[in-house]
Amino acid sequence: MKTRLFAATGLTLGLALALALAVPASAADKDHAGPKPEARHEDRGEGGLTSYINLDAGDADTKLEVIEQEVFAAQQQSVRVEFLLEQGDAVHMDYVQYPSGEELIPGYVFTPKGMRSGERHPAVVLVHGGFHERFNVEWFPLIRGLVERGYVVVFPEYRGSRGYGENLYRNDYGVTDTADVLAAADYAAKKPFVDPARLGIIGESRGGMVTLLAIEKEPKKFKAAVDVVGLTDFVAYMAYKPEYRRREVAKESASFGGKLPNENLAAYMAVSPINGVEKIETPLLVMASTGDKIAPLALHTGRLLDVLKARGKRFESHIYENAPGGHIFMHGDQPERWDAYERIYAWLGANLK
Repeated sequence: MKTRLFAATGLTLGLALALALAVPASAADKDHAGPKPEARHEDRGEGGLTSYINLDAGDADTKLEVIEQEVFAAQQQSVRVEFLLEQGDAVHMDYVQYPSGEELIPGYVFTPKGMRSGERHPAVVLVHGGFHERFNVEWFPLIRGLVERGYVVVFPEYRGSRGYGENLYRNDYGVTDTADVLAAADYAAKKPFVDPARLGIIGESRGGMVTLLAIEKEPKKFKAAVDVVGLTDFVAYMAYKPEYRRREVAKESASFGGKLPNENLAAYMAVSPINGVEKIETPLLVMASTGDKIAPLALHTGRLLDVLKARGKRFESHIYENAPGGHIFMHGDQPERWDAYERIYAWLGANLK
């Protein structure tokens, strides 16, 4: 049996145990150790947890998977409450589900409090990073800062984000996440309070990679883009990751098909933004730091800047010197974070206002 670890922030062990006891187990499935049996027809729901997990299975692995998803969902509810308590005086938050192809993708729309009818605001799509990350407290200050400056902020929980069930937990790196982010921009553009001619996009880490892929795929959709410590070469990324992470990434992505780059190189190259820089037309701000061990400067941002310059693209950049936190320097209460925010506000102001 494989072992999983998960953080249950704000949740008690009693809740986790209660969730475990709530999972029904049939005697027939008690010793099941092979592939998970199909869920009963009456348990199925469009995009629901039971579409992908058989809640009747009695094996410990399945039970743990259900608990994990339930804990993620509870965490996400607590984050929403925390945002309203901390930022609700200035920011209105709507939880939404918007269409992306045949899927409904969860996300958040943040607008200024007291927004006047008939006003149209510039909008920013804010793209989180991480393996299975999601909307969380580290994004609160930037969201508030953007909204206070008159922007509508759309925060897509693209496929791969946790807290919304097994269906959304599954993802295809550089493919479904990019599609969902572009769909979020289309969704925002149709809102009566958004000026569709003034769309921007900001992404960090994996979100930076998706931001770059988005402006390469649809060069005219956004009028401004910001990439912070983005992954630009997925082949390089897979070269230095630990073996367990390489296997997880390869297994989870339908495009990779469980194969590593030496077995399926074309798929990894296709989601590496460094190979599509010539398509970029959006004015781009790039920020990173030396000492980044997750996306080393020489392999990712440094090479991106070289290609942007060689291709004559419109961009600005700022590289911090060993910013505390390295890859996550924008999460700390420190001068580098606030300086980065000011650079973002200035870049968006120059290109969207």
